[in-house]
Amino acid sequence: MAKLLVKLQRYFRRKPVRFFTLLALYLAAGSLVFLHSGFAGEPTVTGSQHGPGAGEGPGLPYLGVMQLSRGFKAAATMPEGGRRHGPWFKSTSKEPAERGKAGDYGSTQSRVLRGRSGREKEEDRARYVGCYVDNTRRRTLRGVSFFDYKKMTVFRCQDNCAERGYLYAGLEFGAECYCGHKVQALNASESECNMECKGERSNTCGGVNRLSIYRLELAQESARRYGSAIFRGCFHRPDNISIALPVSQLMLNMSVDKCVDFCTEKEYPLSALAGTACRCGFPTTLFTLHEREDEQLCAQKCAGEEFESCGTAEYLLVYQTQVQDNRCMDRRFLPTRAKQLVALASFPGAGNTWARHLIELATGFYTGSYYFDGSLYNKGFKGERDHWRSGRTICIKTHESGQKEIESFDSAILLIRNPYKALMAEFNRKYGGHIGFAAHAHWKGKEWPEFVANYAPWWATHTLDWLRYGKKVLVVHFEDLKRDLFVQLQRMVGLLGITACEDRLLCVEGQKDGNFKRSGLRKLEYDPYTPEMRKMISGYIKMVDTALKLRNLSGVPDDYYPR
Repeated sequence: MAKLLVKLQRYFRRKPVRFFTLLALYLAAGSLVFLHSGFAGEPTVTGSQHGPGAGEGPGLPYLGVMQLSRGFKAAATMPEGGRRHGPWFKSTSKEPAERGKAGDYGSTQSRVLRGRSGREKEEDRARYVGCYVDNTRRRTLRGVSFFDYKKMTVFRCQDNCAERGYLYAGLEFGAECYCGHKVQALNASESECNMECKGERSNTCGGVNRLSIYRLELAQESARRYGSAIFRGCFHRPDNISIALPVSQLMLNMSVDKCVDFCTEKEYPLSALAGTACRCGFPTTLFTLHEREDEQLCAQKCAGEEFESCGTAEYLLVYQTQVQDNRCMDRRFLPTRAKQLVALASFPGAGNTWARHLIELATGFYTGSYYFDGSLYNKGFKGERDHWRSGRTICIKTHESGQKEIESFDSAILLIRNPYKALMAEFNRKYGGHIGFAAHAHWKGKEWPEFVANYAPWWATHTLDWLRYGKKVLVVHFEDLKRDLFVQLQRMVGLLGITACEDRLLCVEGQKDGNFKRSGLRKLEYDPYTPEMRKMISGYIKMVDTALKLRNLSGVPDDYYPR
């Protein structure tokens, strides 16, 4: 073998051109193989998620490409053999044809009846409106749309539309979901909305150019949206309106779009519709947006769009534009070294990163971390790179528990979240990143039960340790922070020794989401907790509730206990 290598070496030394030619051919062949695997094969996907052409398996279903209603268009990616607006029975698949021949699922009338029974079950989160004609040139629902040609369900469509703040959700062709704020179409016969949902044969999901439309109950975490604007509510006219909302324009042909576009052009974050007057401004102490009125008081039709409300001279409909409120965006390190180390302590998945975002906006100072996370640093958390004892940051993120670690801090904000939500959030982060999701295989595999068994006890011991060993602990419930951000943030900033300007806190309310909010698009449609898991977690909730009450603090919120 050694002699052969010596001969090859001598040969190529005498003829170096051949050596370099062979080397170039080798590299070219390797590159072709790599390119072929990248373009001809399936893309690499986290976990076991597959594209539309994949076979049945534990992966998440393919959702196509979302289309936005204002100023953005994207071509939807279609499954092989499928059609975007054509009838589903023209697919290359033989299943629909065979289904029709066998008659396994009954007549059109029976499918409609099954659809009605399914709709009755949805009444707690949505009300069925009816079957409507849909026109591909002028959509009945003009908001976001998405498609799932394998597992579309009524709940999936409703959940995604509600998450984005839309009033209506519509299903068509058994697999397409459309969202919108108003219904602009003619009624169709109920028998025409007779296509079974791809993901649940017990319900119907519209028909050929026919939408089954639901009006949603907007008890969702996300804000309601109108195109690019966020609906803030109906509010009474402020006393000094010319100061509170300094820019105004009379619009005889008023519509929401026109007022929002006007205020966006003037670079104001708030757009207020007052009948035929459009007003723009900032949230201030003169106009806090804290006292919402009944929306019926603002339900006067717009002159330029009969399906929209434009408020009145006395009651304003307010939308938040895409203009960023820069009054709270400046951040820096502390000018002098902090005398005390303040912990922002929480169990993983309890919203620590979101709380850091709020604190930085409210105080204008960077927060630090007991760890180092490059992705957080790249997203703007510049204190992430500092050592946690540097004294240059306003507080320090930590998930640590135990007496030694806790006593390293002089005071702490203890953030507590519903363990059912916190465990799922941390599981998603662990297997999908800060704003990603764990794959379906992880939830159904051994990873989830092992994770709950290990992390659920830690949720309880983490809180108990901080209550026991913490020197000065302010308890903040994640749910209270979401429900009443202004008051809770005032408490947190007070512990940090910062006098926050009220206008700055109002600015934070408008910029509260940050860059680390998961979309609802891939929420689980089933409860991952077994009865045994719930029994165990309920025991830990009672332990924490008792410990809080023994320290004369309010116990855990009622929604910690499953109903």
